[in-house]
Amino acid sequence: MMKRLILLFAALCCVLPLSAQWMRQPTPADTLHSTVVLPDGSVVFQIYAPKARTVSVAGDLPWDRPVQFREMPNGVWKGVCQGLGDGVFRYHFVVDGISVQDPKSPQAGESSPLLTVGSGYVKDVPHGAVAQRWYYSRTLGEMRRLHVWTPAGYENSKQKLPVLYLIHGGGDNDASWPTVGAAGWILDNLLAEGRMVPMVVVMPNGTITDVPNEVPPFAQDMVTDIIPFVEANYRVITKPEARAVAGLSMGGMETLEVVFGHPDLFRYAWVLSASFQPSVDPAEDAARLGVGEKVEKINKAYKAFVFTQGGPTDIAYQNCINTRGALQKLGLKFDYKENAQAGHSWATWRADLQTLAPTLFK
Repeated sequence: MMKRLILLFAALCCVLPLSAQWMRQPTPADTLHSTVVLPDGSVVFQIYAPKARTVSVAGDLPWDRPVQFREMPNGVWKGVCQGLGDGVFRYHFVVDGISVQDPKSPQAGESSPLLTVGSGYVKDVPHGAVAQRWYYSRTLGEMRRLHVWTPAGYENSKQKLPVLYLIHGGGDNDASWPTVGAAGWILDNLLAEGRMVPMVVVMPNGTITDVPNEVPPFAQDMVTDIIPFVEANYRVITKPEARAVAGLSMGGMETLEVVFGHPDLFRYAWVLSASFQPSVDPAEDAARLGVGEKVEKINKAYKAFVFTQGGPTDIAYQNCINTRGALQKLGLKFDYKENAQAGHSWATWRADLQTLAPTLFK
């Protein structure tokens, strides 16, 4: 029997949420677009490397037209590549002779090495499938990706299942829960042990680039595009009592946005290490979403409304206290849990999933 624990080096750095950005000194990398396609088809490559002596780019690029980089006063190096044409191209930066994967690419987290330590999640049990799916978002006007876990035996069954929508945090994407989050393995084990009911788990991409605040547009994408796509393509129950939503950090903000904006869609909500926008008075966000007018309906209809934290070292700890206080004043009924004293980290959120999944749809 193979036992593994999946950890990610520097996971906290990779998932730095909106609620934590004030804790460090801003740099030009925060808003940098590492690749920009210009109207004439040429591509601008950019990387923040203020102490570098030389920068170049390599990969599936024209070998006879090397890209010339120059350093800007703010430490950003820029180079323009012409003549690529339409298609898909591999590339990486070379900084002082060392190959460097693009740290600002939307897929950067997917290429991060994973460290295996000790015993853990992969066990000799029936395993489900994790599928990568693409859908067209009318909300955003673009193709978007999500991952879907289906339990072992789903392909050969005719049973309709409930759905958990599970959202990652800031700086990550839909590939994070299936990898460093170990979601598929955790769910496989819980189901094999008889601790949870069979369900479909949808892991959407909560990251939206080129917008000042991605939380509201994601919530609209969930309602307008994601849920309809899932219900049109998977054998699932299409009633509110068969839908749950959970999200960590920025994904928790998105969970609050979609639940309070559309309370009739779900009957379970879990907010992991998150709050309303930390830069806004939580009472203001609650008023914007009309929480006061919806509290009675939510209290009556929801089977679970849960906030979790990774203990006092969780960087969203005080923000969550403030948000819970504002919602409590409005009369919202909820539970609070600390499933792990592991701060704002994947160790906390994996423990949250192990606690969350067995409570759903019973």
